[in-house]
Amino acid sequence: MIKLKFSLVILLGACSYGVLSSILKIGFLNGFSFPELLGGQFVFGWFGLLLLVLTFSRYKVSLKNILSLLAVGTTMSLTSIFYGLSVKELPASIAIVLLFQFTWMGVLIEAIANKAFPSREKLLSILILLLGTVFAGGLFDGSIQQLSIKGIIFGLLAAITFSFYFFVSGRVSTEVPVVSKSFFMATGATLLVCLVYPPTYLIDGTLQTGLWKYALILGFFGVIIPIMCFSIGVPKVGTGLATILGAIELPTAVIASITLLNEFVSPLKWIGIIFILFGILIPQMLKVRKEKRQNFFREDTIEN
Repeated sequence: MIKLKFSLVILLGACSYGVLSSILKIGFLNGFSFPELLGGQFVFGWFGLLLLVLTFSRYKVSLKNILSLLAVGTTMSLTSIFYGLSVKELPASIAIVLLFQFTWMGVLIEAIANKAFPSREKLLSILILLLGTVFAGGLFDGSIQQLSIKGIIFGLLAAITFSFYFFVSGRVSTEVPVVSKSFFMATGATLLVCLVYPPTYLIDGTLQTGLWKYALILGFFGVIIPIMCFSIGVPKVGTGLATILGAIELPTAVIASITLLNEFVSPLKWIGIIFILFGILIPQMLKVRKEKRQNFFREDTIEN
């Protein structure tokens, strides 16, 4: 039951990520660029976490932990940067399928770190998730064009950095309180984004023309909620299960596109969403079934 609670926290963080693509599209339609929106997301998210730290945290973080958390934060911003570059080079459906390779990558990283082969339920879940991602990503909705090698590389790099984000966020500085940990991770992420995309929008008037509204929403859903949720949940459930749960991001993105953008979703995409939801539920269902069976045999042994 405790693990289920932390699994729900991770689902909340992943769902929060899922709404970002629709908000970004609305921002694009209103004339803002990807660097402006991404930069605003991290800068505003950082300020939000700074307010939380100043209000609720009195924990003194060691220099070693600060440096570790700054490094962890870069994996998050690298994911956003690489994915944005991938979308520039490839159709969005291909880019999302490449990004979602993080599901099996996370399980593989955990298996290597723990020197243990992944459980059967995790392997089954990954297979179903990959199949669902191909359908939900719209890979079969149109003809496959000649793909950019550069775009494929950026897409896979986004998947690698995202899987490492899950891994390190669940293992680094776990003794640091969630608010402080999230703040320093966001600091590392924001510094990197500002280096790659200098925040000229803060002084050239772009912020006042409406960017602040998108930056506020993106910072809340793309920085504050997911960083805190993953900081709470990943150490409790492990990297492998966390990356499987993170796959809820894609169905959320599709549903957000219907709600916010009135986009049409093909039957194939709905089939993919069902596969993904089923793939996420499998480890939980099999675990509950296994626990019930163990409890039954335990009670039967006691009675005899």
